[in-house]
Amino acid sequence: MAEISVRPAGEGRFSVRVEDVGSATDHDVTVSPEDLARLGGRRTPDAFIRDCFEFLHAREPKESILPSFDVSVIGRYFPEFEREIVR
Repeated sequence: MAEISVRPAGEGRFSVRVEDVGSATDHDVTVSPEDLARLGGRRTPDAFIRDCFEFLHAREPKESILPSFDVSVIGRYFPEFEREIVR
């Protein structure tokens, strides 16, 4: 299982590091207050972003995750994202 570290990097911005099998990737992620409220439920913003990365990493290698993106684009690649992330 990968270790996912999330650090706030400004309003609605996060730095994420995914480490496993002796290597790591770094990602810059944004989320709008509206998407956080709609999809994040009662989770903290950090926990929500971590859950997003767990979702992504379960479907693709960490090296395939975009280096910089907004959470809103995940559903374009994985249509089940919004349905599953609100659970």
